[in-house]
Amino acid sequence: MGKVLWHLTMSLDGFAAGPDHSMDWMSGVKAAPGALQESVAGLGAVLGGRRGYDAIAARHPGEASKQPYGGAWSGPVFVLTHHPEDAVPDPGVTFLDCDVAEAVEIGLAAADGGDLEIHGQDIARQCVERDLIDEFSVHLAPVMLGSGVRLFDCPGIEPVRWARIHDGHPAQAVDLRYRRA
Repeated sequence: MGKVLWHLTMSLDGFAAGPDHSMDWMSGVKAAPGALQESVAGLGAVLGGRRGYDAIAARHPGEASKQPYGGAWSGPVFVLTHHPEDAVPDPGVTFLDCDVAEAVEIGLAAADGGDLEIHGQDIARQCVERDLIDEFSVHLAPVMLGSGVRLFDCPGIEPVRWARIHDGHPAQAVDLRYRRA
């Protein structure tokens, strides 16, 4: 069975999307060499939330189900919502009205041994609270947004600790240095 991955790009000031789930701030941001290939290599399905889906559908009519990664991947896409009946229909999306744990089970089954990638901060927050995320992968973009959709907004929760997967000590902080572009 595949893993449940929370995978995203984040601004330096902790936003995963701009105001109204805008992603135009990512234009001009370049992925590290091989990052795209690594991201799609084991990907089997995507589970996202309704707010992000609606924002895409409003800005790009007819393209809401546009496959992630610019078409480098295609597969099952699920959107978790309490009101699937009023969602903009899209043949590339399956709308789910269930508990987040059940949605993860459905997504993993559809991934057919591949990984289920979580898109959408509210869905990711719910998965973290329920201990459903196996790995967290974040690409830090060299931009500050000032406002938007926070990476993880969950007041009152105990700290959630993660162990680094790559080189170095698993609890070591990552040091970053930037200069004004």
